Amino acid sequence: MIKEMKAIIGTLFILISTILYSAKYISAAMLSINSGYWAKDEFKKVLSYTPTSLNISIYISFAIGIILIIWYILGFLKKQIK
Repeated sequence: MIKEMKAIIGTLFILISTILYSAKYISAAMLSINSGYWAKDEFKKVLSYTPTSLNISIYISFAIGIILIIWYILGFLKKQIK
């Protein structure tokens, strides 16, 4: 049961990462509503206003999730070999 928890928690961290990633784009879209000018360059400019701490938390939570899932897979494969 404990070993499966690694995979479940890893999946939850990846879910958190995707929610934060979508929040980044939703907040940029909300900021660009009042500009009145809809272009790719304008959206990139507004996207650069999102905080860097959001980007850092996105990448850290994704990395933790991937590490936990790989750790579970390696343990599972090691158990299958024995």
